[in-house]
Amino acid sequence: MTTFVDELRAAYEVEPICRMLQIAPSPYCERLRKRREPDRRSAQRKRDEALKPEILRISTAHFVVYGIRKVWCQLRRENIAVARCTVARPMRALGLQGAIRGKPKRTTISDRNALCPLGHSPER
Repeated sequence: MTTFVDELRAAYEVEPICRMLQIAPSPYCERLRKRREPDRRSAQRKRDEALKPEILRISTAHFVVYGIRKVWCQLRRENIAVARCTVARPMRALGLQGAIRGKPKRTTISDRNALCPLGHSPER
């Protein structure tokens, strides 16, 4: 939403854009203020931003195959006290996920023309 208003800001003012979108202009202004002044962000957001380089470093050092649990354990081994859910948020924001082993299971193959195992015709 903020990027949309930013794009139209050159042609129109913020208040008419917000009125058209039926949103208040104050949350938009608050987001801009937090973007300009990182000290106004929440403690959780600040912590996540501080952890992102560490998580990225660990992930690239291990060929981007570590998932949330292994990154969390590696951070604890490096004496960085952090909760597991706190590792999950920045990893999701960075688009990182662990390697998935094995072949994915395919449980259903839909084919309307296939014969029923009991010998009934497909048209009922």
